[in-house]
Amino acid sequence: MLMQTKDAPLMVGDLPIEAEPVTTPPTTVTPGPEFELIEETTWEALLASGRQWPFDHPVLVKGGVKHWPSFRQWSFESLADICESDASEAPVKFTDGLVEQGVTRGRPFLPVAPYLRELGKAALRTPDPEAGLLTMARLAQIRREPGARFHLNWAHMQSFKPTTLYLAQWDILEKFPALRKDLLIKSLWPDKSFLDRKLTWEYIFMGPANTVTGLHNDFPHNWFCQFKGTKEFILFPPDQSPHMRPAAKYDWGATLSDINVSRLPEQASELASFEKAQGIYARVEAGDALFIPKRTWHSVVSREPSISLGMFGLTPYEVATGGAWATLRDWAHHLHLFAWGNCTCHQVLKKI
Repeated sequence: MLMQTKDAPLMVGDLPIEAEPVTTPPTTVTPGPEFELIEETTWEALLASGRQWPFDHPVLVKGGVKHWPSFRQWSFESLADICESDASEAPVKFTDGLVEQGVTRGRPFLPVAPYLRELGKAALRTPDPEAGLLTMARLAQIRREPGARFHLNWAHMQSFKPTTLYLAQWDILEKFPALRKDLLIKSLWPDKSFLDRKLTWEYIFMGPANTVTGLHNDFPHNWFCQFKGTKEFILFPPDQSPHMRPAAKYDWGATLSDINVSRLPEQASELASFEKAQGIYARVEAGDALFIPKRTWHSVVSREPSISLGMFGLTPYEVATGGAWATLRDWAHHLHLFAWGNCTCHQVLKKI
């Protein structure tokens, strides 16, 4: 049963939905890397320009999915109703914040519908305009200064424990294929030719404010579509990889970083490398679509309870080359021949 007390975050039993504040607020705040604002355009301007995508750099398309039925129709309550319409609703595997950079914990299996109804209640709260990596007032000021470079407020992420209950990378279309009609995927992944057409796969991300996806890069391109809530992205092009401290920890289709962006003051060596990077900041609001080129490093912070969709895409050539190698690595991993015990997909219990 989902519970909430006056002074405690939302819970599922003894598992927190919302991020728990640390006992002692952080006192050390690092400036971190310098950032610039992402290139922004609108859906109408993108169509009128005739620009070809995928792009070679991150681009934020304001209103990029506002014409989709999913933007108009999907809510925490409506998706909960769909989940409950299946009388045999099977529990789904949840995760916690910062699993990439932390110890891989056992992931709880829980029903989705009660979780979504509690997120719907949390979404009624008014977000704090002073919270986040960049306040609303500061963002407005930077937008009036073209070409400005700036630092972010890392203390925001340091003020929460990575214990958030988060439904990440849920293959909702496999469970409820009728929802696919609500996603106008070809508007973002048009088939211009056979060789250039994109093979796509989609995952849903749903969770409360202050969930954090750790720093990593993905092998495929990604159109990240925001249906509810607001998220902040920090992005680093592939040429910043020397400062990203790639990790040995295995994750299918992704390269993780040893840099824990939520605990920078505790990582002197990683921070020294991270501060040399040049990053891009994006504030992705409901109705927006963010294009993330393949191998672009990024980390994500939720400002509010959110419903997001990651649409990953590769051409047939990219699947045949890099995709085949990723599949071979995954087979070796599941046979305990590669990175077993140092991954995000399995919790390996030590023998006592």
